[in-house]
Amino acid sequence: MVAPWEVFLGFAVAVAATIYFFFGSFIYGSAGYQPTFRRVVERMLEVAEVGPSDTLIDPGAGTGAILFRAARERGARSIGVELDPLRVLVLRLRRYFGGPRERVEVRFGDLFRVDYRPATVVAVFLWPGAMSRLKPILESQLRAGARVVSHWHEVPGWKPVFVDPQLKVYLYRWPGVTGGT
Repeated sequence: MVAPWEVFLGFAVAVAATIYFFFGSFIYGSAGYQPTFRRVVERMLEVAEVGPSDTLIDPGAGTGAILFRAARERGARSIGVELDPLRVLVLRLRRYFGGPRERVEVRFGDLFRVDYRPATVVAVFLWPGAMSRLKPILESQLRAGARVVSHWHEVPGWKPVFVDPQLKVYLYRWPGVTGGT
């Protein structure tokens, strides 16, 4: 028979893990965890015209909604960057068991210290403060023709070439996103 304290302990651990999973991102300061809905991911990949010749970087990859769909359905090489160790574990398990392993790379690291030069597409769903911090990094590293697709929050100071107001999807093309630079 299970002792009452064991039931309580198991419940407490489950609650703590759930709270950490959803709110632990606040510790790292880039965004709280919020899954990206399937129709939003599909729209982001569609407007960014992600295909087999692309390298997509997903900073703050979360549980990999964008990362895995870009690789599986669009044939892109996908690189997910995540700082939360629990989410990195989830991403690595998803890659191992669900693949496609050869086109998905999971990196444990800070999205502000990533080399974005290989990216032809950067897919972001970050808070405004994180977007402001990421903006100069992208401006200094993106290659000509790269696309940045964002959900919910715009990149401050950039002019999108496409906006889906219903789903809050913003597409930017580099260079030229700052109005002609």
